[in-house]
Amino acid sequence: MQALFIGQTYIDVVFITDHMPTGDEKHVATDYAVSFGGNAVTAAFCCAKLGIVPDLVATAANDWLGRMFMDMCAKYAISLHGRKVNQSSLSFIMPKDGKRAIVRCRDDEHIHPFPILNLGGCRALHIDGHQPDAAIHYAKVCREAGILTSLDGGGLRTNTHELLEYIDVAIVAERLCEQMDLTPEKMLDYLKGRGCKIGGITMGEKGLLWYNETGAVETMPAMPIPRERVIDTNGAGDVFHGAYVYSYLAHPGKSWREHFDFARAASTFKIQRLGNEAGLPTLVDIAKVRHEFEVRV
Repeated sequence: MQALFIGQTYIDVVFITDHMPTGDEKHVATDYAVSFGGNAVTAAFCCAKLGIVPDLVATAANDWLGRMFMDMCAKYAISLHGRKVNQSSLSFIMPKDGKRAIVRCRDDEHIHPFPILNLGGCRALHIDGHQPDAAIHYAKVCREAGILTSLDGGGLRTNTHELLEYIDVAIVAERLCEQMDLTPEKMLDYLKGRGCKIGGITMGEKGLLWYNETGAVETMPAMPIPRERVIDTNGAGDVFHGAYVYSYLAHPGKSWREHFDFARAASTFKIQRLGNEAGLPTLVDIAKVRHEFEVRV
């Protein structure tokens, strides 16, 4: 095991349409994609596609969507440590004009305790706050073992405040700032106060606001991609997380600015494709994106 990711499994159904029917109305979408979904889950697949295959603790149900997800993990050689639930979780996502509307059906009533794994050789943990008991357990264990701990703070959860005490790299969404009634700058102060060595806020087309290893605040603008090329922003943040974890594992001597620059190119690739799987970049894809936009680190 080189890395461990923990999160909630979704199957994402993404569709493009210019109209949402109501009542008895029917309408035909222009395109669609079906793929794996969930914050840490998508990040795990991104890391695997880039060349370092992590282990994954994620919810698993014995239904046809659950079996579809197991096939997806097998395709990418991801070792799935399933945590049983009664029913698979499903997301319906409609991207439009650089945003996305989402309807979710979620089962997070875990039937069994989380699995206890051998972390020998593990160098990074990435969590999204789902499975809070597993998240806090492994964050504590990894912190004590000197294993990098990373958090995707997409939203406020029951144990976010406690969890951050054991997180080295916390990259949160603007949504968390809104939920906690904090400006982005105040959020960085909050993350510093919780002891996070690296902290940041992803802000979509406004880029990344973050502080580095010395605590100095920096900005990293989004790549200047033409708006007409943006197809599906869903999963872009998850790809960002998976890519910087990969970069840390593959090049531990590089700075976090370099890791985030790599991840920025990965998420820029993602938003030009429909669905999470189509949006997973290879190393060659990332090199092409960086060459095209020639954004200096």
